[in-house]
Amino acid sequence: MAKGGFPGGMGGGNMQQLMMRAQKMQQDVQRAQAELNERDFTASSGGGMVTVTVNGAKDVKSIVINPACVDPDDVEMLQDLVLSAVNEALRTATKTIEDEISKITGGLGLGL
Repeated sequence: MAKGGFPGGMGGGNMQQLMMRAQKMQQDVQRAQAELNERDFTASSGGGMVTVTVNGAKDVKSIVINPACVDPDDVEMLQDLVLSAVNEALRTATKTIEDEISKITGGLGLGL
């Protein structure tokens, strides 16, 4: 057994260094999450007829509907456009957050 009681040469100094790196990574992830929660993500559908903005916390901040696409006889189309834009904005936010956190964690897949 290696010095420090850990097999494979994992001495106390190495473990302390590993813990310090993990704590820094955790702080970096928390800071990035806070910044990303404030960031806005926008998507549109129907060629820009409906535009939705969400933040990184996945709260819908705004929905802008071009009056030209409001047809009282085709409410389902407007509903589909809104749904499509909301889902795309949320997908964009989720993907961006995952990518940014992965840069910090080195792709460890921490389920954040």
